[in-house]
Amino acid sequence: MCAAIPAASQRRSGAEPILISLFSAAALLVHLLTNGRYGYFRDELYYIACGRHLAFGYVDQPPLSILLLRLSELLLGSSLFAIRLLPALAGAATVTITGLIARELGGRAWAIALACAGSLCALFNLAVGNFFSMNAFEPLFWMGCVYLLVRIINGGSSTLWLWFGILLGVGLENKHSTAFFGAGIFIALLLTPERRHFADKWIWLGGVLAFAVALPNILWQAQHHWPTYALLTNIAHSDKNVALGPAQFIVQQIVFMNPGTLPLWLAGLCWVFGSRDGRRYMALGIIYVVLLGEFIILHGKSYYLAPAYPMLFAAGGVAAERVFANRLRWFKPGLLFLMIAAGALLTPLVVPILPPGKLVAYMRAIGMQLPRTETSHTAPLPQIFADQFGWQEMVASVGHVYNHLRPEDKKRAAIFCQNYGEAGAIDFFGGQFGLPPAISGHQNYFLWGPRDWTGEVALVLDTRDDNEREQFASVEDLSQIVSSPWALPFERRTHIYLCHDLKANVREFWPQVKKWL
Repeated sequence: MCAAIPAASQRRSGAEPILISLFSAAALLVHLLTNGRYGYFRDELYYIACGRHLAFGYVDQPPLSILLLRLSELLLGSSLFAIRLLPALAGAATVTITGLIARELGGRAWAIALACAGSLCALFNLAVGNFFSMNAFEPLFWMGCVYLLVRIINGGSSTLWLWFGILLGVGLENKHSTAFFGAGIFIALLLTPERRHFADKWIWLGGVLAFAVALPNILWQAQHHWPTYALLTNIAHSDKNVALGPAQFIVQQIVFMNPGTLPLWLAGLCWVFGSRDGRRYMALGIIYVVLLGEFIILHGKSYYLAPAYPMLFAAGGVAAERVFANRLRWFKPGLLFLMIAAGALLTPLVVPILPPGKLVAYMRAIGMQLPRTETSHTAPLPQIFADQFGWQEMVASVGHVYNHLRPEDKKRAAIFCQNYGEAGAIDFFGGQFGLPPAISGHQNYFLWGPRDWTGEVALVLDTRDDNEREQFASVEDLSQIVSSPWALPFERRTHIYLCHDLKANVREFWPQVKKWL
């Protein structure tokens, strides 16, 4: 049996672990040197607030990433460097697992170098490794499962399905989109000779373990009447996300993965579907195709597919190494140079290397910018950068207004925000101004409720006062917030309204502010 396992039967070079380590270290270094250059990302402020309300689930995410952030904050503090250390490590680990997959597929030094370079230079990987989000960990969980799957295909012990199930369950506790990945694996197994594993108890026990790990969040969802499903339904019936046709979706894959890596991952697809050696691993190609179809049909954001690419980089590295082993030897170093050069050219679009003004000029000079994924993001900077500006200035504006209220108003005032970014900023930066905790109807802030607000006085952050004049007996526009010129336009248009005497009872009013979108 061992003779049939290509990866296991080859004599290995000591250079392979060194190559994996070097590329992984390069990924880590990129993030550690740059991840504190701008400010806190909108979602990071919200995640920190969620970490102060630990639970088995949240309206818009499972609990794992929030728990990791809370533990990181307790151990290391809440500086930008501290909360972004785990994503940086996850980015480096994603490069590592890409190299390990290439090695398990039978690749040697060139295959591993190409695979790791593709993973290192992919714009999505560079972006998500630079700030805290559940997206930073998703490629690691998906590719961990793929690595185990390849080992099983190569004749590894069937008990590996137990670890596969645990890892899949942990991935589900990190991000619900892992369910689509799981569906892709199931279909891939059915359509390949690996379906034989369905006659083995270990794969079913692995499934039980995956369900057991994911169960706490499932129970939380049921207890709260499936809020994530309600959120996704609301988004599907809104114009929040940029609508993409199939061709646009595919073109954006090329952009998010770095155009320089296109030959590599296309070679990987061709290898697993079209070559004699690669067809052994056809399941990887089917997983990718199924995920591509799922996200196109469901109108998912184009970057939802990004965590699947490291396995194609690995397969592409093996394909390039074998096809060009004895001819066109320039192709391998040429492809490596192309990926690294394109990565160096485009990295400023996703990693805060340049000051904002110079970045805008740079994007004009190269004639390229990242595609928008949400309709409201119209700032000069890419959304991942624009959402890192303006929060401290906004909170300082609110703090100035709050501390100049009449003492009787100040004592009773709540601060109502329209979105979780504003609310998270108030909660994170507001202590230095003596601000009370924010309240909001957005995402999980709705579940945290109005706290002890009586409805008598509120400072409401909004771009217009139409709703406030319907809801309160009196409304006064105190000021427009001071913000950064690089923040999103709708945040820069925000005003602070002093509202007195809510016309309805707070308990009756609160369901009206629910905003799961």
